[in-house]
Amino acid sequence: MEGQLCANSEISLEKPPGASPPSCIALLKIYRELLVSKIRNTQCLIDNLLYNEYFSTEDAEIVVQFPTQADKVRKILDLVQSKGEEVSEYFIRVLQKVTDAYYELQPWLDEIAYEPSENICSRPVVNTDPVSRYCQKLRYELGRDSKFVMSYAQREEMLLEETYSNSVMELVSFTNESLGEVCQLEALFDDAVGLINEDGETIYVFGDAGIGKSILLQKIQSLWARKQLDIGAKFFFRFRCRMFSCFKEDEAVCLKDLLFKYNCYPDQDPAEVFRHILQFPHTVLFTFDGFDEIYSNFDLSSVPEMCSPDEPSHPLVLLVSLLRGKILKGSKKVLTARTGTEIQRNIIRKKVLLRGFSSSNLKEYTAMFFKDEGQRALVLNQLEANPNLCSLCSVPLFCWIIFKCYEHFRSMYDSHELPDCSVTLTDVFLLMIEVHLNRSLKTSLLKSNTRSQAEMFKARKETLLALGKIAYRGMGNSFFIFEQEEVTAANISEEDLQLGFLRTVKGYTGCDSQSTYEFLHLTLQSFFTALFLVIEERVGTKEILQFFNECSSTETAQPTCLHIPWLKKHLAGEDPFRNNEHFHFTNLFLCGLLSRSKQKLFRHLVLPAVIRRKRKTLITYLGESMKSHLKGLTRSRLLNYNQIQVQPNFVWMLRCLYETQSEKVGKLAAKRMHANYIKLTYCNAYSADCSAISFVVHHLQKRLALDLDNNNINDYGIKQLLPCFSKLAVIRLSVNQITDHGVRILYEELSKYKIVTFLGLYNNQITDVGAKYVAKLIEECSSLEYVKIGANKITSEGGKCLAQAIQKSKTMFEIGMWGNHVGDEGAKAFAEALRNHPTLTNVSLAFNGITSEGGKSIAEAMQHNDSVKIFWLTKNELDDEAAMSFAEMLKVNKKLVHLWLIQNQITARGVKYLSEALKENTAIKEVCLNGNLISQEEAKAFENEERIICF
Repeated sequence: MEGQLCANSEISLEKPPGASPPSCIALLKIYRELLVSKIRNTQCLIDNLLYNEYFSTEDAEIVVQFPTQADKVRKILDLVQSKGEEVSEYFIRVLQKVTDAYYELQPWLDEIAYEPSENICSRPVVNTDPVSRYCQKLRYELGRDSKFVMSYAQREEMLLEETYSNSVMELVSFTNESLGEVCQLEALFDDAVGLINEDGETIYVFGDAGIGKSILLQKIQSLWARKQLDIGAKFFFRFRCRMFSCFKEDEAVCLKDLLFKYNCYPDQDPAEVFRHILQFPHTVLFTFDGFDEIYSNFDLSSVPEMCSPDEPSHPLVLLVSLLRGKILKGSKKVLTARTGTEIQRNIIRKKVLLRGFSSSNLKEYTAMFFKDEGQRALVLNQLEANPNLCSLCSVPLFCWIIFKCYEHFRSMYDSHELPDCSVTLTDVFLLMIEVHLNRSLKTSLLKSNTRSQAEMFKARKETLLALGKIAYRGMGNSFFIFEQEEVTAANISEEDLQLGFLRTVKGYTGCDSQSTYEFLHLTLQSFFTALFLVIEERVGTKEILQFFNECSSTETAQPTCLHIPWLKKHLAGEDPFRNNEHFHFTNLFLCGLLSRSKQKLFRHLVLPAVIRRKRKTLITYLGESMKSHLKGLTRSRLLNYNQIQVQPNFVWMLRCLYETQSEKVGKLAAKRMHANYIKLTYCNAYSADCSAISFVVHHLQKRLALDLDNNNINDYGIKQLLPCFSKLAVIRLSVNQITDHGVRILYEELSKYKIVTFLGLYNNQITDVGAKYVAKLIEECSSLEYVKIGANKITSEGGKCLAQAIQKSKTMFEIGMWGNHVGDEGAKAFAEALRNHPTLTNVSLAFNGITSEGGKSIAEAMQHNDSVKIFWLTKNELDDEAAMSFAEMLKVNKKLVHLWLIQNQITARGVKYLSEALKENTAIKEVCLNGNLISQEEAKAFENEERIICF
């Protein structure tokens, strides 16, 4: 940069040794053309020269008369130089201090090594640059807007700093494979981690409803406003995507209006601010929240691609053009959506999966929520005693609801405890409604209101019906914003609005100037929709099943957003933004509200015969739907098992079945599975879903295999699987955020029944503590043959325990330890375990920091082993010395078939030892040496030995 700046002047400042630096007047003469080309804002210079009385009013008027910016700069330079050294130095001081306006000149200031004199330092410099002023205003407004989080009661706001708590954020690939966790929010914007497409510009954050996407964006906004997010962003524009549903089909805005009118409008020179944004798009950060919540009939295929920032167009076209980099290319964007919303790959730079609270996150949030230590301990103890409730708390929204309800009942009754029985999501939302309605009652200072839930609902039936009606009308069309006329037409009173279920939102063009409303959260709209379907007596079979049909119609063909050219091929009338999770939640709540346990609650709201009719309709549909769904699943015949591979929609079916709490329904589902190996990989199942899985699976009679790899089960989920452990022979829980606590539960349960044969715990958060529990399980369960515990945090201590347990086992067939840290001490322990082991066949100690010292111990022990067929030692630190030991081993061991020494430190000398040894060994099929210190030229010497694989 410095070279480019000074090249414009082509003047050198070379001085003889000891010469004094050039005067400020001289500097302005030498670099005149550079200054003319780089100074874009003259008003700030004029304002400061006037303020310090270096310029007269007449001087300022003369400058303003010049037509072009360059001519104005030239005139300022002439006047400044004519007024002497002090004024010339002050001119340079303004350039130095107002960095926002003159940042292009900062390298030049460094190059000339400008240091202001004491006199000039005492002179004030005021930043009147419109861009700087706008940035300050933007930070102020966004800081103010992000300071509070609106509670579910409109009259209550909570400080973001007292509400936001860290949760598990995971960088993932296009196929949702983990690339590591996000520990700091700055890492979202750091290309060193998680970059999957360098041409994309959008960081795509996704997760289930209530998992914390919106509050994450609010936290980013708050950090930026306080200058605590160092990512080079001067401008921050945030949009809630559902606002785009408010624009009429024929409405058109330009980019400048979209940015300024719907965020923050510049007080001075909007054209200059916008020009600056266009010239430096890399300084702009956008957040777009809830891409899946856009609903529009607008036909984007009829509009050409948008490339001009000045041309008015429909706001949806502008949105898509921004995301695709057609306008403001190089700007940073964060886009959120619910799981299942498909975004075209070429716009995505990173994918971030929000997984909710881990056990440690939940403890942190509990400490933040409950300031009183005694109350906090009581809550944690009750959560510990109720795994079902604990699992629901792994979703931040549901956790917040549960805690607010608990807080309310504690304040009302001083002794109320959280439920100690099986709790469904429907129960949690009913409890929230009860708390709302309780808060609205006028009570004596000396007497708490003691109305039952049923009495409370009966007294406010009309309110519940009115809210349900507007929720239902919106849900049918995927509308999430309601105009004042719609609220009035639904007979929702001002008193009803004060309950806080509906909240006002900023009015958008297309919604006139009246207030607009939305439900506190999308799941709450789903709940009120289901409530309406239950308590409105005129609702028939068609309406009861309406949203089930909406889900099944898109089950096999998820819509894909942002095709290029966007959706010219999409079916007429199909909504390209659509995501059906809100329909799934409506169905789930409907199953819960029509369960037998809720009949007592609703018998005062609707005739029992009507409830029975609706329940019969629902149960009949669930039975037939389940039968149809299970028939279409992929099935495989494995040794001792009939396997079914399910899809994410199957998890929603299980959730619905669980909400019914009907044992009859659960048994019927289990019976129709006709399988004893349930494969639920990559189904986005979280801990509370394990309640639903257990609800059905525990009815199966035979021994089971349950594959839950690559989900979000965590320790709470393992607790929810307790009813299944007596039947589980195979349990796969890899990539599931499981800690030592979860492993302890597995040990305690699996050791009771001693039937487990396969335990998969790859890529979790298990330390030596958890490794010791696995070791105890190996010792106590003679049935256990396969243990996959790689990519955890196990060191030599845990490695030794596992090795000693394997040494005692007479049945262990395979141990997978890839990607731990057992080192040489762990390797020596495994060497002893391998010596004369009768059954161990497959061993992986890859990527474990093993040097030649550990390698030699393993090689020596393998001379006394007749069982191992495959040995992986990839990505260690084995050198030629270790290779020599393995060569000696191969002369003796005639049972080993595959030896993998990929990516070690073996040279051609070590390969020669191994090659020579193979002349005495015809049993081994391959020695893989890819990625070692061998050149292609050196590898040619071993071409005749096909079993040596170097490249």
